[in-house]
Amino acid sequence: MEQRVSFITLAVADVAASRRFYVDGLGWQPIFEGEEVLMLPVADRVILSLWSVEGFTAEIGEAPASGIAPITLAHNLATEAEVDAVLAEAATLGATVSPATRRDWGGYSGYFTDPDGFRWEIAVNPGETGAFVLPPT
Repeated sequence: MEQRVSFITLAVADVAASRRFYVDGLGWQPIFEGEEVLMLPVADRVILSLWSVEGFTAEIGEAPASGIAPITLAHNLATEAEVDAVLAEAATLGATVSPATRRDWGGYSGYFTDPDGFRWEIAVNPGETGAFVLPPT
Protein backbone atom coordinates (compact mmCIF):
# COMPACT_ATOMS: atom_id res chain seq x y z
CA MET A 1 0.00 0.00 0.00
CA GLU A 2 1.23 3.47 -0.86
CA GLN A 3 2.11 5.63 2.19
CA ARG A 4 -0.55 8.38 2.10
CA VAL A 5 -3.92 9.49 3.48
CA SER A 6 -6.75 10.52 1.15
CA PHE A 7 -9.64 11.22 3.52
CA ILE A 8 -9.88 12.02 7.20
CA THR A 9 -13.50 11.35 8.20
CA LEU A 10 -14.98 12.67 11.42
CA ALA A 11 -18.47 11.80 12.66
CA VAL A 12 -20.31 15.01 13.57
CA ALA A 13 -23.57 15.59 15.41
CA ASP A 14 -24.76 18.41 13.13
CA VAL A 15 -23.35 18.85 9.62
CA ALA A 16 -24.94 22.32 9.38
CA ALA A 17 -23.18 23.44 12.58
CA SER A 18 -19.89 22.11 11.20
CA ARG A 19 -20.52 24.05 8.00
CA ARG A 20 -21.14 27.26 9.96
CA PHE A 21 -17.85 26.77 11.82
CA TYR A 22 -15.55 25.67 8.98
CA VAL A 23 -17.08 27.35 5.91
CA ASP A 24 -18.91 30.41 7.21
CA GLY A 25 -16.52 31.01 10.14
CA LEU A 26 -13.04 29.91 9.05
CA GLY A 27 -13.71 30.57 5.37
CA TRP A 28 -12.82 27.09 4.11
CA GLN A 29 -14.19 26.12 0.68
CA PRO A 30 -16.05 22.80 0.34
CA ILE A 31 -15.44 20.46 -2.57
CA PHE A 32 -18.75 18.66 -1.88
CA GLU A 33 -21.79 19.35 0.29
CA GLY A 34 -24.66 17.02 1.00
CA GLU A 35 -27.29 16.73 3.70
CA GLU A 36 -25.21 14.16 5.60
CA VAL A 37 -21.66 15.15 4.64
CA LEU A 38 -19.38 18.13 4.12
CA MET A 39 -16.07 17.57 2.32
CA LEU A 40 -13.27 20.10 2.63
CA PRO A 41 -9.96 19.90 0.77
CA VAL A 42 -7.25 20.37 3.41
CA ALA A 43 -4.09 19.51 1.48
CA ASP A 44 -2.95 18.35 -1.91
CA ARG A 45 -5.21 15.31 -2.51
CA VAL A 46 -6.46 15.16 1.11
CA ILE A 47 -10.08 15.77 2.14
CA LEU A 48 -11.53 16.34 5.59
CA SER A 49 -14.94 14.66 5.48
CA LEU A 50 -17.42 15.74 8.16
CA TRP A 51 -20.10 13.09 8.14
CA SER A 52 -23.30 12.92 10.16
CA VAL A 53 -23.18 10.39 12.99
CA GLU A 54 -26.12 8.61 11.38
CA GLY A 55 -24.42 8.29 7.98
CA PHE A 56 -21.12 7.33 9.59
CA THR A 57 -22.82 4.63 11.66
CA ALA A 58 -24.73 3.23 8.68
CA GLU A 59 -21.53 3.03 6.61
CA ILE A 60 -19.22 1.35 9.12
CA GLY A 61 -21.84 -0.68 10.99
CA GLU A 62 -21.39 0.74 14.49
CA ALA A 63 -21.75 4.06 16.27
CA PRO A 64 -18.62 6.09 16.97
CA ALA A 65 -17.33 6.20 20.54
CA SER A 66 -18.29 9.19 22.63
CA GLY A 67 -16.08 11.33 24.82
CA ILE A 68 -12.79 12.98 24.04
CA ALA A 69 -11.42 11.61 20.78
CA PRO A 70 -7.86 10.34 21.23
CA ILE A 71 -6.66 12.29 18.20
CA THR A 72 -5.67 15.81 17.28
CA LEU A 73 -5.67 17.43 13.88
CA ALA A 74 -2.80 19.85 13.35
CA HIS A 75 -2.44 23.03 11.32
CA ASN A 76 1.15 24.22 11.13
CA LEU A 77 2.24 27.76 10.42
CA ALA A 78 5.52 29.60 9.93
CA THR A 79 5.33 32.09 12.83
CA GLU A 80 4.09 32.38 16.39
CA ALA A 81 2.04 35.44 15.42
CA GLU A 82 0.15 33.34 12.87
CA VAL A 83 -0.56 30.72 15.54
CA ASP A 84 -1.96 33.36 17.88
CA ALA A 85 -4.11 34.85 15.09
CA VAL A 86 -5.71 31.50 14.19
CA LEU A 87 -6.44 30.73 17.84
CA ALA A 88 -8.02 34.18 18.24
CA GLU A 89 -10.14 33.61 15.13
CA ALA A 90 -11.34 30.24 16.47
CA ALA A 91 -12.24 31.91 19.78
CA THR A 92 -14.44 34.44 17.96
CA LEU A 93 -16.34 31.48 16.47
CA GLY A 94 -17.09 30.11 19.93
CA ALA A 95 -14.38 27.46 20.03
CA THR A 96 -12.79 26.54 23.34
CA VAL A 97 -9.18 27.66 23.04
CA SER A 98 -6.06 26.70 24.96
CA PRO A 99 -3.55 29.53 24.45
CA ALA A 100 -0.30 28.77 22.67
CA THR A 101 2.87 28.22 24.63
CA ARG A 102 6.46 27.31 23.89
CA ARG A 103 6.83 23.54 24.13
CA ASP A 104 9.63 21.35 25.46
CA TRP A 105 10.07 19.92 21.96
CA GLY A 106 11.02 23.38 20.69
CA GLY A 107 7.80 24.44 19.02
CA TYR A 108 4.98 26.81 19.86
CA SER A 109 1.41 25.55 19.90
CA GLY A 110 -2.10 25.92 21.27
CA TYR A 111 -5.40 24.14 20.72
CA PHE A 112 -9.03 24.79 19.88
CA THR A 113 -12.03 22.49 19.67
CA ASP A 114 -14.53 22.45 16.82
CA PRO A 115 -18.31 22.14 17.44
CA ASP A 116 -17.99 18.39 18.02
CA GLY A 117 -15.02 18.61 20.37
CA PHE A 118 -12.36 17.56 17.88
CA ARG A 119 -9.11 19.21 18.88
CA TRP A 120 -7.02 21.20 16.45
CA GLU A 121 -3.41 21.91 17.30
CA ILE A 122 -2.21 25.19 15.82
CA ALA A 123 1.58 25.11 15.81
CA VAL A 124 4.98 26.21 14.66
CA ASN A 125 7.29 23.21 14.40
CA PRO A 126 11.02 23.84 14.27
CA GLY A 127 13.46 22.24 11.89
CA GLU A 128 13.03 19.83 9.04
CA THR A 129 9.64 18.43 10.12
CA GLY A 130 8.13 21.91 10.31
CA ALA A 131 9.51 22.84 6.91
CA PHE A 132 8.14 19.61 5.40
CA VAL A 133 4.51 20.35 6.32
CA LEU A 134 4.39 24.00 5.29
CA PRO A 135 3.25 24.93 1.79
CA PRO A 136 5.98 26.19 -0.53
CA THR A 137 6.63 29.93 -0.32
